[in-house]
Amino acid sequence: MPDAALEITVLSENTVGAPLGLAGEWGLAMLVETAGKKFLFDTGEGGALLENAATLGAGLESVDALVMSHGHYDHSGGMRAFLRLRGRLPVYAHPDFFTFHYDNRDDNRGKPRYIGVPFCKEALTSLGADFILTPGPRELTPGVWISGEIPRKTDFEKGDSSLICLDNNGNQAPDALHDDMSLYCVVPGGLLIILGCAHAGLVNIIEHAREVTGVSKVYGIIGGTHLGPAPVSQQEATINFLQSLELQFIAPNHCTGQPMMARLAGIFGSRFHFAPAGAKFTFSTND
Repeated sequence: MPDAALEITVLSENTVGAPLGLAGEWGLAMLVETAGKKFLFDTGEGGALLENAATLGAGLESVDALVMSHGHYDHSGGMRAFLRLRGRLPVYAHPDFFTFHYDNRDDNRGKPRYIGVPFCKEALTSLGADFILTPGPRELTPGVWISGEIPRKTDFEKGDSSLICLDNNGNQAPDALHDDMSLYCVVPGGLLIILGCAHAGLVNIIEHAREVTGVSKVYGIIGGTHLGPAPVSQQEATINFLQSLELQFIAPNHCTGQPMMARLAGIFGSRFHFAPAGAKFTFSTND
């Protein structure tokens, strides 16, 4: 990789690309490398991360920090295996990362299905996780920001009504996913936004990225958009907003869903990229 570059490698995703031998799973993990630093963004569901990383030569042993987008199992399930490999390192997450997240759709036993982090904080700490719980934006390295909590400002991004959590009294409540975070990277063409699941709403995230970085031009986005299960009204408003940005790069995956990815591919043409496990994208950081 050139010294003046930012490289993103998809290590875990629902689908797989080249080379042969990669595994797919319902999850997402991406390796972000820039200026001699390596950041692992999420860890997938747990079954694919280490083997895919080895096949791709990702070198997870030298990761500088782990950044968790939110506390769902399909992004945190590989944490234990990764920590056993890597050992002690900083782990950035929102203070609500360990919230008990549930899906209220019937799990065939008449109970909501637990979809939160499958490990307790103490177990992960014992394996070397040095948790840095950050509610606000934080610059990891020049030009790369953790979003912190993302304000919800649009009236059409209301979140997934099937998701619930337990309040302080153990009662069920709508899950606002306050722990949802993204990465904001500054490249010569503008902002490159790396998404986990975009539970905060893609438009909210983009507007927050502009505020945090002071960069108004959006070069591109990659990651889960959660547009697949979103209401049609939210899908249409979001697509209209994306078209207004004159994006140069868009690589949605994971919870975006295949029908929505096909639609976005038709809209954005050569600027659209599929991002399965094994995909690698390199962006110049030279002005």
